[in-house]
Amino acid sequence: MEQVATIVPLGEIALSADIHLPERAKGLVVFAHGSGSSRHSPRNRHVADVLNRGSIGTVLIDLLTEEEERVDIETAELRFDIPLLGKRVAGITDWIAHQPGLKHLALGYFGASTGAAAALVAAAERPDVAKAVVSRGGRPDLAGEYLKGVRAPALFIVGGEDTVVLDLNRQAIAQLPRQTEHKLEIIPGATHLFEERGALDKVAAFARDWFRTHLV
Repeated sequence: MEQVATIVPLGEIALSADIHLPERAKGLVVFAHGSGSSRHSPRNRHVADVLNRGSIGTVLIDLLTEEEERVDIETAELRFDIPLLGKRVAGITDWIAHQPGLKHLALGYFGASTGAAAALVAAAERPDVAKAVVSRGGRPDLAGEYLKGVRAPALFIVGGEDTVVLDLNRQAIAQLPRQTEHKLEIIPGATHLFEERGALDKVAAFARDWFRTHLV
């Protein structure tokens, strides 16, 4: 499996990314990390590893620059700037479209927490490119009006004990276009971070199967 640490230029900024591309990859998934998280998130890396073993490439990328992250640690403002984060995911999508080793792969998004909203914004902004979206413990409601423009099949995974987020997911799903394929997977006994034994493994398996269905 090819592993590359790279810098993705987006206009006046550059974002750090880790790309893992299995041999004969059958698709590529961009990870949009959640509140206060980064490409080093152990939960997302666990999911990415399961996707890689399922012949799906992954792009784990910081949506904020180092300077922005320092500001966000103090203010917690940028992690909730969904239009900004969604624009960054869309920009990463455009960058991938020009990379010889990546542009031929069907593209999906995996979003966690607020990153799920950013992924859905990008899916609405790039409807001809985004082929599938998975949300883990996400806040898809924060995508707002962009939900109406999502065409990609979307899977929403929520812990059964994460009742507030579960309700917000149901509200967001109700705003998707009728023709958009979607599914809500509830993991019994799991809380917001899926820290319970086996919970994250279930998340990864659901995501792998969704992407293998819609990207291959």
